[in-house]
Amino acid sequence: MHYQQIAITVMQSQADPLSDALMNHGALSTAIEDANAGTIREQPIFGEPGMPTEEVWQNSVIIALFEANADIKSILTAAAAACDLPVPPYTLETIPEQDWVRLTQSQFEPIQISSRLWITPSWHQQPAQQDIINLQLDPGLAFGTGSHPTTRLCLQWLDTHIKGNEKILDYGCGSGILAIAAAKLGAGSVVGVDIDPQAIRASRQNAIQNQVEAQFCLPDEVAEGQFDVVIANILANPLRLLAQMLAERTRKGGQIVLSGILSEQTAELSAIYQQWFDLNEPQIIDGWVCISGCRKAVSP
Repeated sequence: MHYQQIAITVMQSQADPLSDALMNHGALSTAIEDANAGTIREQPIFGEPGMPTEEVWQNSVIIALFEANADIKSILTAAAAACDLPVPPYTLETIPEQDWVRLTQSQFEPIQISSRLWITPSWHQQPAQQDIINLQLDPGLAFGTGSHPTTRLCLQWLDTHIKGNEKILDYGCGSGILAIAAAKLGAGSVVGVDIDPQAIRASRQNAIQNQVEAQFCLPDEVAEGQFDVVIANILANPLRLLAQMLAERTRKGGQIVLSGILSEQTAELSAIYQQWFDLNEPQIIDGWVCISGCRKAVSP
């Protein structure tokens, strides 16, 4: 048995209604993704306190899955009519039936971040070596399994710079991987923040699985105060808008770590953060950049 999957590029106002209509007319599932994902035009969805909120992507792709014998043309025609839209163009592919759990697990092997820091899914044995620091993390609904270059860059920074007892803020914590790593590396207290309640739930569960103490909360729930290290692995656009807030959360002499930045965005982001920080040489993996620096004693 196999499935049929279609992809339809639509404007922001059409994405939700057409997705719902496809479900009503026989789709097994639908998902809405950024049509520009993975490019410099990728548009983050965020809603930080006091910041503009992007509710949906300007250009979206609807991914819809159907049974093998579904009449795609008829379903799409009916769904479009229900939304008062012309029938949109689409691409079609066949998806073979597979053991999805086993397939997913086979794609996630243990990841070595440094000589001592590893990330291991729960269905694998942790590497057999002395003095290992292992993060047990399974792929889930929240971003951050350690395989992406930005996560790897931030983990390598933490592994090198955490000495013990630091107060850490992980802004945009996703799965909680960076906060959990900081705790395992010896940080004194760790706070993870995300705008997505699902990410908060996933982070809390991952902290329990890794037997570490960490607080995870929504942005408006973060207590007042400054941190020794502020780390934000998000995207360039929110990093631009959140620059002053992240700087103010970093104590004088404290460290900031920023990632989710493409190589061509490095100069612009560095210029923004140089108002508050003495920056180090950027670190790069596969075109993704990590910027770090020390908060100036005198800054705006």
